Amino acid sequence: MARYRDQVGLSRAQTQERNRAKVLAAAREEFAERGFRDAKIDSIAARAGLTRGAVYSNFPGKRALYFAVLAEVEWPAPPNPTLGRSPAEALGALARAWVARLDGPEARLGVDLFGEVQADESVRTPFTRLMILDALLLGLALERLRPPAPGARLVRLAETALTMLHGARRLAAAAPGFGEAFDVVSACERLAGLELNDYWAPPRLAPPTRPASEPWSPPPAVDLVTGSPARLDGGVVAVLGPHRLPAVEEAVRAGAGSPVTVVLVTGAPAELDPLARLVIGELCGCLRQSFPRTAWPPVQVVCDPAGSVAAAAGVPAVSDGTEAAVRVEDGRIVSRADGFGACHAVAAEHDSKHSGSAAPGHAAGLF
Repeated sequence: MARYRDQVGLSRAQTQERNRAKVLAAAREEFAERGFRDAKIDSIAARAGLTRGAVYSNFPGKRALYFAVLAEVEWPAPPNPTLGRSPAEALGALARAWVARLDGPEARLGVDLFGEVQADESVRTPFTRLMILDALLLGLALERLRPPAPGARLVRLAETALTMLHGARRLAAAAPGFGEAFDVVSACERLAGLELNDYWAPPRLAPPTRPASEPWSPPPAVDLVTGSPARLDGGVVAVLGPHRLPAVEEAVRAGAGSPVTVVLVTGAPAELDPLARLVIGELCGCLRQSFPRTAWPPVQVVCDPAGSVAAAAGVPAVSDGTEAAVRVEDGRIVSRADGFGACHAVAAEHDSKHSGSAAPGHAAGLF
């Protein structure tokens, strides 16, 4: 009887997965033909050969379904990409990979993305934080090609490049034929010479870390930066809701080279998880085509819509404002911190042990 129940349960799960795939395929056709605003859930259900209720059992609304479709789009790589060995070459190669995506059915499918982001604050704020994370990832890659002066960074340069590339996308959708793709590539190459006086200021306050000795057994996960299975065997693991994504830089800058894994969680996974996979995955797909592997940003980014990796880190309840961090060594959690500044606290603690200095916020017992 138990074996029969297991088989029934597996069959139900497989059926649900097949139905989800049917809905995504049908929705992609519907959005491609009619656009987001004119697409109808009833039409999507009919295309999939399912009921309207079956669509809503997999996706809570049309926007969540739209984001999921865009997150699943597989973009073809440009032929024979040239890897950049300097910031100028890498930004030019990144721009070539990016503008190669501005034409064709995949690009037309996403023309309504920015309108949906702008229409709702609950999406616009997380999108802004995801763009900040994109800029950090690109900035870190640029810094590995051209290390800046101590304390300086290249994140604002990355922000400027992303502003140009996303602007090119908006114009390609709104004014087809306007501008030359080659000029966008040339302009991005020349951005590398900008001096933006960009420095990182560490936070002045951080919570105290707490020693721990807990098992660390996270489930398998995919790293959006490399597009391959994540290595979760050590370093700083930062559990962050979208509102706290700027804290990633605190973990990276304070960690003195310690591995950093960002676990993205949210209180609205149906919409924000595919949005995160779309925004980060698209940039990193282009980045892998344009930067040598040695320059890829030293950060893993894992989406955790079910909260299973967060639960393994001892964070059972998550929201868009979650910030918690743990340090993992030899298969165990050895320290943790929660709340504003937690990422910096856990990363800086490790740095202070190796440098002999106190981590910010610890000596004074802040928070």
